[in-house]
Amino acid sequence: MILTLAKKELRDLFSSPIAYVFISVFLFLSFWLYFSNVFLIGEVSLRPFFGWMPVLFIIFLPSITMSKWADERKSGTFELLMTLPARSFELVLGKYVACISFLAVVLLLTVPLPVVMSYLVDHGLGLDVGKVVGGYVGIYLLGCAYLALGLFISSLSENQIIAFIVSVIVLFLAYILAEPIVTSQLPSSLVPIFQFMSFNRHFESLARGVMDSRDVIYFISTAGLFLFVNHLSLRWKTR
Repeated sequence: MILTLAKKELRDLFSSPIAYVFISVFLFLSFWLYFSNVFLIGEVSLRPFFGWMPVLFIIFLPSITMSKWADERKSGTFELLMTLPARSFELVLGKYVACISFLAVVLLLTVPLPVVMSYLVDHGLGLDVGKVVGGYVGIYLLGCAYLALGLFISSLSENQIIAFIVSVIVLFLAYILAEPIVTSQLPSSLVPIFQFMSFNRHFESLARGVMDSRDVIYFISTAGLFLFVNHLSLRWKTR
């Protein structure tokens, strides 16, 4: 049932122009931001590329999740969906698998970038392969956590625009959670807690090429938590 629902969600997504507009705009912005930085500083590194990803994800990923549950309720298909011979958690996982599969496709389309950079490496320029792999692992895990959070927020609203706006705000707050603008206002005893909770802090560790299992577990457990509360939200809505 999970894979069946995921295939349906992906088929619906790619049958509309939304997916292709999303991919085109996302690739254009990510490549443009990267190459403008490379030409500016004259350094061949994917650090700027991965550095912009969390910010782009804040804007783009909620556009994927905003309609997943909100639109079901608005169109009246939510009740029909809940009558399917599947548990609510299977429905949540079906939509989630579709979202992270779409994210994987988008990231795969950026692979030509490190290929071009590796060509430049052969001409005497430096590119740390370990950091590239770590960056891709980190950005994918970060995106998976963002998508789980976005799905949960979508399950709380019948309006996809509201779901989008709330998701962007929450993801932005999560992004700046460990930034000095926030931590400087906190008691010193709370700073480590906020740093641990920060999505961006764990991503930066992976993007440096440090494959720490604690960061991987953090993203997996965070995504699992939001999927679980999404499941609870659906069960509460159907009572």
